[in-house]
Amino acid sequence: MAETLLLVDDEPELLAVLRRGFEQHEYRVQTAGGGPEALAKASAQPPDLIVLDLMMPDMSGLEVCRALRADERLRSVPLILLTARHETPFKVLALDLGADDYLTKPFDFDELLARVRARLRRAHSRNRVELGELRLERARHELVCRGRAAILTRREFELLEVLLQHPKQLLLRRFLTNQVWGHSSDAESNVLDVYILRLRRKLEELGYTGHIRTMRGDGYIFEPPEAP
Repeated sequence: MAETLLLVDDEPELLAVLRRGFEQHEYRVQTAGGGPEALAKASAQPPDLIVLDLMMPDMSGLEVCRALRADERLRSVPLILLTARHETPFKVLALDLGADDYLTKPFDFDELLARVRARLRRAHSRNRVELGELRLERARHELVCRGRAAILTRREFELLEVLLQHPKQLLLRRFLTNQVWGHSSDAESNVLDVYILRLRRKLEELGYTGHIRTMRGDGYIFEPPEAP
């Protein structure tokens, strides 16, 4: 069965272009011209993924994002934000509110299509990842260690998942951003560094003795504790 996308933007011309593009790739497409309409349609029939404009009248994309993540039925639906904002703090805020990815305007449709495909693939991946005494529980976005648990944001979860899947390997910045964000244009920004710092703090709070080592200028290595 074809996957369903919900496209949300207050520009009818852009919605029409995006609809045609995605339908040509055999996606089922719903559209909404604003936040309230998007929430109503998503609630009536949860889509497989939402592409959401940020700057809209009446209800901003961030407000829609908050509402979606507060809804038990919709909180796990992948969400890509379209934004003209480039500042790192703003991007971090959007991701922390539950967005899975962001694309700055103007954008190329092929890049948006690639990110949609990447988000959908990740959404279908397995629900648990384990490495030694660490366990990631996707359904609850929890990191569990020695019976203690910490709640992760969606982005923290996905970044740690990639690290756990490649222990003791140097993961280049470009590889990490491509795996987690679905693109590599921010490989040289400090967004990745912000999330690495957050993960380090949460691992320390759980008493985990392994660590994420920085290879300056290259990337990161996840190093589990040495066996006794």
